[in-house]
Amino acid sequence: MKILVCISKTPDTTSRIAFTENNTRFDEAGVQWIINPYDEWYALVRAIELKESDPATIIHLVSVGGADSEPIIRKALALGGDEAFRIDIVSNDSYTVAKQIAALCDREKYDLVFTGKEAIDSNNASLGGMIAELYPSEYVSLATQFSVTPEGCSVTREVEGGEETVSCALPAIISCQKGMAEQRIPNMRGIMGARTKPLHVVAAEAVTPLTTITRYELPAAKAGVKLVSADNVAELVRLLHEEAKVI
Repeated sequence: MKILVCISKTPDTTSRIAFTENNTRFDEAGVQWIINPYDEWYALVRAIELKESDPATIIHLVSVGGADSEPIIRKALALGGDEAFRIDIVSNDSYTVAKQIAALCDREKYDLVFTGKEAIDSNNASLGGMIAELYPSEYVSLATQFSVTPEGCSVTREVEGGEETVSCALPAIISCQKGMAEQRIPNMRGIMGARTKPLHVVAAEAVTPLTTITRYELPAAKAGVKLVSADNVAELVRLLHEEAKVI
C-alpha cells in the first residue's frame, strides 16, 4: 500500500499572535513553528501504524510551502515517513494547495491520502474534500478509527449525536482527528535517519487562487470580571439582563 500524509506548518499555540502591514500579513517574528497537530498526532501516526502491521507499506509526506517548512518535514520523516515532497509555493488559498497535492497524487498514484481534520491556524477543514474532488477518490471526514479491509477500508467517523462506521474502496482520502492514533515522539534513530531520507523539492503547478486574505483582526479584548455579593441577587439579575443579555 502507498500512503501520502499531508503535513502543514503551523504556529505553536503558545506563540504571540500579531499582524503587520496594516493587518494584512501575519507577523512571523519570534514565532515557533510546529507540525500541525492533527497532521502529526493522528494522520501520520496512523500511517506509521499501518506500516508496522504491513512492512511493504510506503509512506510519503507532502508539504506545500517555502524552504522554511523543511525543518518540520524532517521531523515528520524522523517519526516514520519514508520520503517527502515539498511543493515550492506559499499560498493561503485552500484550492491552490489542494491542486498541488492532487497533481502529486496523480503522478504517484497513492492508495490512501491522510490529512488532519484541519490546520490549527486557519481552521478551514477543506483540504481533504478538495483533494478528493481533484484526484477522484472516496472521501471520509472526521475519522476517529481506520482499518484496511479486503474491499478497501473501514472508517469510523463523528456525526451529529454520535458515530457511524462506513466502508469505501481505494483510493480514498481520509481526514483524521482525535482517536485515530496516539501521539509519538521521534527517537534518536529516527532523528538521525531523517537526515538522509529523500526530501524532493517540486515545482508548483500554475493555479489561479480562488481566495485571498484581505485583512486579519484579533478578537476583542475580554471584559473584566465583575464580582457580585451572594446576598445581592437583584444586582446579579440586573447585570445578566442589561449587560450580559442572557435573560
